[in-house]
Amino acid sequence: MRGDGCFLPVLKDGVSTPNNQMTDGTGDEGRTTPRSPSPRDRAPATPEHTGPDTPAAGEAVEAPVSARSGGSGSADGTAASPAPDGADEDTARPGPEAFGEVPGPAAAEGPGGTPGPSGTGGSSVPDTPNVSDVPNMPGEMAEAARDGTPGEPYEASGPGTGGFEAERARRLSPRTMVVGPVNQLRSLLLPIIAGLVVGGFNPWVMGAAGAGVVGLLVGGFVTWRTTSYEVAGDHLEIRKGLLSRSRRTIPLERIRGVDVTSTLLHRILGVAVVRIEAAAGAAGGSEDGKLDAVDTAEAERLRRVLLHRRAVLAGRAGAADGATADGGPRPAPGADAPAADEGTVHFAIPRSWYLYGALSLGYLLTPFAVLSALFGAVQQTAGEWATDAFVDWVQASDRNGLVSAAVVAAVVIVLLMPVFAVVSYAFTHWGFTLRERDGSLVAERGLFTRRSVTLEKRRIRGYELLDNPLERLRGAVRLRAIVTGLGDAAGRSVLLPIGPRARVEEVVDHALGRYTGTLRRHPRAALRRRLVRSVGPPALALALTVAFAPGWAVALALVLTVAGVPLGVDRYRSLGHGHDGERVSVRSGSLSRSQATVERSAVIGWTWRQTLFQRGPGLADLQVTVGAGAGGYTAGDASFEESVGFAAEITPDMVRPFLAGPRP
Repeated sequence: MRGDGCFLPVLKDGVSTPNNQMTDGTGDEGRTTPRSPSPRDRAPATPEHTGPDTPAAGEAVEAPVSARSGGSGSADGTAASPAPDGADEDTARPGPEAFGEVPGPAAAEGPGGTPGPSGTGGSSVPDTPNVSDVPNMPGEMAEAARDGTPGEPYEASGPGTGGFEAERARRLSPRTMVVGPVNQLRSLLLPIIAGLVVGGFNPWVMGAAGAGVVGLLVGGFVTWRTTSYEVAGDHLEIRKGLLSRSRRTIPLERIRGVDVTSTLLHRILGVAVVRIEAAAGAAGGSEDGKLDAVDTAEAERLRRVLLHRRAVLAGRAGAADGATADGGPRPAPGADAPAADEGTVHFAIPRSWYLYGALSLGYLLTPFAVLSALFGAVQQTAGEWATDAFVDWVQASDRNGLVSAAVVAAVVIVLLMPVFAVVSYAFTHWGFTLRERDGSLVAERGLFTRRSVTLEKRRIRGYELLDNPLERLRGAVRLRAIVTGLGDAAGRSVLLPIGPRARVEEVVDHALGRYTGTLRRHPRAALRRRLVRSVGPPALALALTVAFAPGWAVALALVLTVAGVPLGVDRYRSLGHGHDGERVSVRSGSLSRSQATVERSAVIGWTWRQTLFQRGPGLADLQVTVGAGAGGYTAGDASFEESVGFAAEITPDMVRPFLAGPRP
């Protein structure tokens, strides 16, 4: 046993694992990334002697490519180094044939050691300069390459292009000059109005406000003029800035998500915001690249191009047999994204679902959130002036009238809470659709702010069903995806809003695969622990209020004590864990209940924790560790012996070394 109350379930010959976590090391962090062959590896071998087998001058010589990371060469000379089973595809690099760089004939040298002409064993040089070399070009050539016909592609050569056609640099939509200033002016509007009112519309104040608006317009023009982006082969480059310039390069194979968002202003102007998130990218969970604002059609085209090229570069093309991971034909490395395809629609929200917003505690509290926001805005802009005016109004008003008005306002707000909840739910999830397209699940929603989130299915390791007591009474749940490496998981992982459980499970079955097993009940000792936790604190408060507090406090403590009994029973009944051979499911919680289901192959470890009070009844908290979502999901107060056997059933090879057994 460890000093922190944690321990290993079983020891064998005195061997233990650190941090009480048993894992086979198959997580993403422990992977070794095989390095793709360099141009030197792909270079043809130079003959060191002449003889009968020596090719004639100008004849191509081919040499097999060997994988330096331990992979074995295939019969056709192509390196084959598949990723280990269950590895994150980001760590696996495809062979050179996935990039269109299969070793070709050697370049014959002409007189004086210069390369021969194209088509006779020599190499060809493109007439159009590569945009990635723009900073090193003379000014006129760089400007021509950067500001040429928008979107006009040209062929790029050389290593690192992935066999794709590189595009010329593109600018944002000219409507950026409107979007940027309006977005900034929105946050400054209240202070400007307050300044004008307090200053009595003084000419100096009005002039300062006008100068600020002009400055915002100039800033919008500078942003549009100095921001450009370019899909150059196997990477995306974003350049911005006038005085402080930045140039960000995002490898396409590291992209994990491309989201398209349109606020009401963006939709009126016909533009959208494209957000790119990459593996191990920007700190703080923010996007690695943001393009605001791009034409709506260009935003969709850019998303398709980025995800298509990322799929090819990340190795989804499969092995040398030319089959994809899904069993379909492999896309050509040099081919661009296919035309827009709506894909398979798994779900389109019906109007009746909007009424389920009244069951969500978050939506029910919308009026209070609105009032808090208004109070904060007034306090920030008006400050002491508003506070003094409110205090003077209260002091000048009749006390009985104020109390009556406050009671009436509170009753009206409570009665309008369901209405506000339904309206807020409808605004957030208006027109919600979930479709499957190009190996990804695409969720689109929103009335004023339209958001489209793309989740690759190969990164989805499972799903969560969430509900609260009100939703359980109506048989409603929410659906979220458990995804590896996803920033802003609370907002981006939503697959379905609140809706009837039967319909949600039907969508899960079609889109992901539903858990079909049952959940094992936890021991009765877990019920006693939950009753103590839910009834104990209010019972102690009741004893104190009886001795020292007035009658209303005693009544409140008594109500909380009685309410703790059904709460503890419900928390116990919500406990459970199980597996059906393909998936593992863990459920817990009451006021906010969650049932997490993950793929069996996604389990990378187990952790047992046992407190002092759990040792007597033989209970322990079992955490299923996965490299996705929250990182781990806990079955609280499970039987210690049963949980060890449960883990051994799912990952026997992982648990077997830690089970006690006879010595050989």
